[in-house]
Amino acid sequence: MGGTTKGKKRRRHESSSSSSSSSSSSSSSSSSSSSSGSDSDSDSRARSRKDERKRKRKRERDPKKQRTSRGGGSGSGGEGRAGGAAAAAGAASLSESNPPLPSSGDGAAGAGAGAAAGGGAAAATAAAAAAVTKVAPDPRVGVGRAGGVYVPPFKLAAMRRAAAAAGAAADGEDAQKATWGELRKRINGVVNKVNIPNMKAILPDLFACNLVRGRGLLCRSLMKAQLASPGFTHIYAALAAVLNTKMPENGELLLKRVVVQFRRSYKRRDKVVAIALSRFIAHLVNYQVAHELLALQVLALLLETPTDDSVEVAVSFVTEVGQLLQVLSPQGLHAIFERLRAILHEGDIDKRVQYTIEGLFAIRKAKFKDYPSVHPALDLVDADDQITHEVSLDDEGLDRQELLDVFRVDPDYAKNGALWKEIKREILGESSSDDSDSESGSGGSSSDDESSSSSESEEDDGRGGGGGGGQTMQTMLVQDATEQDMMNLRRTIYLTIMSSLSFEECAHKLMQVDIREGQEIELCNMLIECCSQERTYLRYYGLLGARFCLVRREYQAAMDECFTTQYSTIHRLETNKLRNVAKFFAHMLFTDSLPWTVFEHLRLTEEDTTSSSRIFIKILLQEMAENLGLQKLKARFLDAEMRSVFGGMFPLENPRDTRFAINYFTSIGLGGLT
Repeated sequence: MGGTTKGKKRRRHESSSSSSSSSSSSSSSSSSSSSSGSDSDSDSRARSRKDERKRKRKRERDPKKQRTSRGGGSGSGGEGRAGGAAAAAGAASLSESNPPLPSSGDGAAGAGAGAAAGGGAAAATAAAAAAVTKVAPDPRVGVGRAGGVYVPPFKLAAMRRAAAAAGAAADGEDAQKATWGELRKRINGVVNKVNIPNMKAILPDLFACNLVRGRGLLCRSLMKAQLASPGFTHIYAALAAVLNTKMPENGELLLKRVVVQFRRSYKRRDKVVAIALSRFIAHLVNYQVAHELLALQVLALLLETPTDDSVEVAVSFVTEVGQLLQVLSPQGLHAIFERLRAILHEGDIDKRVQYTIEGLFAIRKAKFKDYPSVHPALDLVDADDQITHEVSLDDEGLDRQELLDVFRVDPDYAKNGALWKEIKREILGESSSDDSDSESGSGGSSSDDESSSSSESEEDDGRGGGGGGGQTMQTMLVQDATEQDMMNLRRTIYLTIMSSLSFEECAHKLMQVDIREGQEIELCNMLIECCSQERTYLRYYGLLGARFCLVRREYQAAMDECFTTQYSTIHRLETNKLRNVAKFFAHMLFTDSLPWTVFEHLRLTEEDTTSSSRIFIKILLQEMAENLGLQKLKARFLDAEMRSVFGGMFPLENPRDTRFAINYFTSIGLGGLT
């Protein structure tokens, strides 16, 4: 019993061991089979990846010959077809949706789904690319800073003809907006093309634009062009000067905008813009569009609290406008240079700026020869036709009229257009041939050039019934505004004075010079100027002046006027020049060549004299006392008939003035005159 039990247990154990061995063998066999299957799958995937890389490199080398794989690429046929369907669905959803800003979210999702289903990246990429190419174009593509889409001219003309054929209003908002855009482009084109050689030829093109409606656009275009090219400032100023003669409102608006913009750049310490705008103001002053007081105000503002930048801007400004100020406002220009000299002596500014000031003094010494106020080729406006606007730098109420730069619907568009045509015909009629006369005349009528060269009878025959008989020839008086003759006269007088050995020879030569009536004062001024330039006083000039005053009474009147001018501006002279001028007039007085009535211009009081004028009177009286003697000089001053003339020299109305005069004569060693 026990043996059988043990046998059963032994048999059961053997069977279990055999089953375990069989199961282990089966598991090992299955594992070996699975491992072999996995190796084959990995090899196939590696081969597919390798093929995919080859195809990708081939597409990169030759992108024009890309081939889209069928279905899902390297996946199975069913999966590839499913991926292609998903990509197509995504492309369809992308092409059907057309929002204001197209989004490729749906198409990308569809393409991604197709790629995931098919397992092929090439199919997804090709589907997405195809979807993007089918997107509707964005209507805002091509919109520039001007605010509109660029349309070629021929297409724009076709659109207008179509709108006119459809019955669109010629003065509607769309038509006005299109005309406004065209006006802006034409004005910008003309301003950008203007230059010295084509200035006269381009003016008719500019006046062909509606400058009443587009005056804001014109001013804006001129200022932008000048800021972009400061070297052409004189050209834009000349263009503004011509416009100002025909349409003063445009010139005034441009000047106001430039002044306001300059003040703004000065407050912001914008040196580049301030230099450019100051240059524009300078040339507007040169062409007499702006008054010269504006130039003096700009310089006073810049030199009030001098800094390196403000002084540099002032030097640039004076360089451009100095030649004109030297003629129109010499005293103001002298004050500006005195202020610059004081700044230079203070030495608070940078060395570089000090060198620019010294260079400006050299330019002034050369009479601004290299910086003419008006270019000869741009002198297109007569002085009588120019209109000068008195715009002050301190005016706070300057209206820039910025709304003129923006499009607005004009309710009277047709009426204003007709008015502008009349204005344009009137402006261009002065420089171009009359269209109405040429149309109403005979077909063989000649042009303006031919008619001007032909005789009066030929003009009448050529014009037919063109209105009016023959024109009589009139002589035109040409006035030399450049004063070239005056400069030649001064040069001749100076060379004669300097080249003569004696005053008699010089007087004889100067008598032969053609000095017309009214030019005697030029000879007197040249004598005084040459005398003041000498290191010491030379009797040569006194004898020469006395000879002319004794020969002709006109020279006495001119010398009297020169005495008044020199005494009123004696504070400008240096000590050496002051001494020479005083001795020159003293010689004229003690030789009785100059009447003693010139003393009526002198008033010896503390309020009416300066240190320079007191020195002038001292040298004058001492020189006369030395040559006449104190007693004879006193007798001349005590002449009863000349008491009113010498009343200013010996004041008796106010005791304070009397004491001042007595003390003055005593201090200069002529107390015996009192």
